[in-house]
Amino acid sequence: MRVALGLSGGVDSTIAAILLKEQGYDVFGITMAKWNPESGILTRDKRGCFGPSEPDALISAERAAKKLGIEHHIIRLDDEFRSEVLDYFTSTYALGKTPNPCVICNQQIKFGALITKAHELGIDFDFFATGHYAQVSYSLDLKRWQLFQAADKRKDQSYFLSFLTQEQLAGSLFPLGGMQKDDIREFARSRGFEYLIKEKESQDFLESDNILPLFKKNSFAPGDFVDTSGNVLGKHKGLIHYTIGQRKGLGLAGFDSPRYVISLSRKENKVVIGKEEELYSDELNAVNMNWVSIPEPFNELRCEAKVRLAQDPVSCTVNKAEGLWKVVFDQPISAITPGQVLALYDGEMLLGAGFIL
Repeated sequence: MRVALGLSGGVDSTIAAILLKEQGYDVFGITMAKWNPESGILTRDKRGCFGPSEPDALISAERAAKKLGIEHHIIRLDDEFRSEVLDYFTSTYALGKTPNPCVICNQQIKFGALITKAHELGIDFDFFATGHYAQVSYSLDLKRWQLFQAADKRKDQSYFLSFLTQEQLAGSLFPLGGMQKDDIREFARSRGFEYLIKEKESQDFLESDNILPLFKKNSFAPGDFVDTSGNVLGKHKGLIHYTIGQRKGLGLAGFDSPRYVISLSRKENKVVIGKEEELYSDELNAVNMNWVSIPEPFNELRCEAKVRLAQDPVSCTVNKAEGLWKVVFDQPISAITPGQVLALYDGEMLLGAGFIL
């Protein structure tokens, strides 16, 4: 079996290659190139997956492939990335919502356009593998592929893979899903890849703190900060600079307790500010649900939910009503953010996911 491995040159994808080779697969590396100066992202303020350090990252991937002794291909996806990910990113912010570009990138680009483009270029393979921390298995009873959390819950990335289709899961391999990160570091050290352990991993979407170049002129404007009673507190710089739960960088002072962003109003171009307790809610509505591991439920569903990657799952009840999915939590949770991904779990199994209204 021939396997195309998404190779970044980092420790995870490199160790994934070694594991697949030892399992008898014919492995080669495939790396997508998606950044160019015309994007407007020209400075590097932090580690991220999109920015001007990409040429160095491509060299790292080539270096890893050479050391591994495997074939390697670099595939340009500038146009696809711009139309599917960058346009989604900017349009979601323009609506007063907070996007989740990593989820869209996985569905549309890494497990979509990258594979399609490779086949169009005559690069044949049977499976696509990545260094993601997640696990997949097939249910004979349901006759469908199911997505599970990784063995290492600290590194689990099932949340970011929650919009993959059955076809995408069927053709995917996640060699690191059953391993602990500490074991992977030790494995890398024992195989002569100790230099990768010292490298920091990308934690952000963009390498630049300045996202303005991605937006068209006049796509946002300053407006009012207001409290929950509508009283004007000051001026904001534009909705794209704020997200629900944000405390730092507001430029407001004189309160007797910390203040947070409670909501964003695109229609009125206002940022609503309030106390921490005003961030809590016990329900939400979601749309565009992708039922991953189970068929769409027709009855009330009891499960656990996450409204962001770092949140511990909270027990909830899910019902479909008027085309929306209504989720009621057993206890209030903080900073439910429109535009972000709601992921539903049954223990370690990711049932499905949708976008928060």
